[in-house]
Amino acid sequence: MRLKDRYRFIRQNIKKNRARTFMTILATAMGCAFLIVLASVGYGLQQSVVKETLEDQVVTEVQVYGKESAEGYDSITVADIDKLEKLDHVKAVTRRTQLRQMPNYTLDEYKSEAMAVSAHYPSEIASGLELSDGRLPEKANEVVVGYHFSDTLVIDSEDVVYDEETGYPEEQFRYKGELIGQTILMTVKQDEEGNVTEEIPLTVVGIIEKPGREWMQDRDVYISQEVFKQIETFTGTAGGGIVYDSEEIETGHLQVFDQVNVYADNLEEVQGIVDTLNEEKYATYSVVSEMKQINTLFTIAKAGLILVGTIALIIASIGIYNTMTMAVTERAPDIGIMKAIGANPKTIKQIFLLESTYIGIIGAIIGTIVAYATSVVVNIGLPMILEIAFEEEMPEGLQFSSIPLSLVIIAVAICLIVTILSGMRPAKRATQIDVLKAMRREI
Repeated sequence: MRLKDRYRFIRQNIKKNRARTFMTILATAMGCAFLIVLASVGYGLQQSVVKETLEDQVVTEVQVYGKESAEGYDSITVADIDKLEKLDHVKAVTRRTQLRQMPNYTLDEYKSEAMAVSAHYPSEIASGLELSDGRLPEKANEVVVGYHFSDTLVIDSEDVVYDEETGYPEEQFRYKGELIGQTILMTVKQDEEGNVTEEIPLTVVGIIEKPGREWMQDRDVYISQEVFKQIETFTGTAGGGIVYDSEEIETGHLQVFDQVNVYADNLEEVQGIVDTLNEEKYATYSVVSEMKQINTLFTIAKAGLILVGTIALIIASIGIYNTMTMAVTERAPDIGIMKAIGANPKTIKQIFLLESTYIGIIGAIIGTIVAYATSVVVNIGLPMILEIAFEEEMPEGLQFSSIPLSLVIIAVAICLIVTILSGMRPAKRATQIDVLKAMRREI
């Protein structure tokens, strides 16, 4: 029997029992759709979490916190910076040191308190630092400021009113002028009471780009290493810390860095750099390492959801088994005739397996279409329902459902396997029918 004849035989038999076949296909489609939609929740939430994580951090960045030693972890020194810069596939090593006191800044009648950070600008430029306005410093007394620094400049008055939500002074008390080109006076203290102070004029030449997330705030003033050392000389302490009565003036201290970031040439090289640093006993963190953990957790979750969805298909397979069993009984005379004219038992078995496969394919196609439609409705409707129910705005870009091609392939493959297995037993039974009994309709 030719393949074309087998398909004609299958179509004729399906047409005889349209209602039963339709219900079997419907059950298979529902099972397949349930599997895809259920697993798509894992894929959707994974994409949302990964996207948010990548937006918050630079993917080629490796943060280095210190180096393991017998006493614990030592701070990063200049010698460590030299070693890090010599690693393969490293394009930049930025280092920042935070001043150990909170200076005051004065601009005309406005005042502010903000952290001062010493930055190494050549490495910052190499890492891709961008400004929203102005340029990078070229002289020792030139500085760039954080995007939100101007919000901290307020009129020097006791009548200033602060906004309860943002913590910033209300609009009428803030500085509204142009910052670029202005000279601000930074005042640092030597002692706790502020009896001995030093004023350092600084010229604002640039404003750092706004942080990627709305909740992030950058109010720091980025001073040169020369100014930082000038403050250390004035206070006589490491990092320019305030001198307390119980402390002695420090001299000859070793320069260390509070924030060191290593930037790889590209994303593919990040994990190699992390592995090298870990071997050298450095304490590190990178978004790539976090992504591995996140992806591992979601892979486990997706596997569990696919397993639960497969149970629905197994339930649907009971209907396929019943349909194929009844088909064998009803077509006993036809099977007998095929055997009588010399049909190979393997051919008869293939006919029934093809029919169960046909049901599985149609069900998988319909189920996939329904799953995509359901995914669209979930992504549009569910955030609205949750916002109404909990009176809380959902995070922007949150995706509850996502159906990649790989999920469709997995679901269709499971659906076909289940349907073929469901038809195996009835197909085998068809090959075992006795010709004489079949001709007499005794089956």
